[in-house]
Amino acid sequence: MTTSLRDQLLGLGFKPAPKPEKPARGPQGGKPPHAGKGGPGGKPAHAGKPGRRDDRRDDRRDAPRKPRTQEDIDLAKAYAIRAQREKEERIEAERKKQEEARVRREARAKLTELLKDKGLNDPEAEIARHFEYGGKIKRIYVNAEQLKALNAGELGVVQVDGRYLLVTAALLAEAEAVFAPAVALKVDPNAAPGDDPYADPMYQVPDDLVW
Repeated sequence: MTTSLRDQLLGLGFKPAPKPEKPARGPQGGKPPHAGKGGPGGKPAHAGKPGRRDDRRDDRRDAPRKPRTQEDIDLAKAYAIRAQREKEERIEAERKKQEEARVRREARAKLTELLKDKGLNDPEAEIARHFEYGGKIKRIYVNAEQLKALNAGELGVVQVDGRYLLVTAALLAEAEAVFAPAVALKVDPNAAPGDDPYADPMYQVPDDLVW
């Protein structure tokens, strides 16, 4: 039986060449633990690099803006003109409101001075003469003679400082010229009797009637 060359070499004292070591297999299908990772610490390969998304945002911010068209400019001017006009209208409306309030205050003050100590109200009067004023039923107490004169248009009623004053027809006309809204009762002697149902002394509205 022939001896192989390998056996002859071993007999002469030669050692067999060592076998190369096989690479260690990782837990995931033979890959090294660090395989597929971009660097130390397990960070992705793109981590830490200048951000792509931030670069895109910067590019959009730095991009030149689209120039406004003539239509956009005209529309902006129209809005500005309308806003200015509305502001001026509000200012004018407030000015008129304040002016009207001032005129009313002055007129009321003048009316108060005109009617000072000129009321004909009788403290002993017991006849309630009702009339409509300001959308509500009001009353003033008169005596029989005053009631007759009031219904004939010879007397009238003026509201001043929260009170109802009985005055002459001439003074009522002056008060109307100063501040017409203060005239509470002005009887037209030529009017038909049915125009003022409260003119009849027999017609009495109960004092406790709620309107």
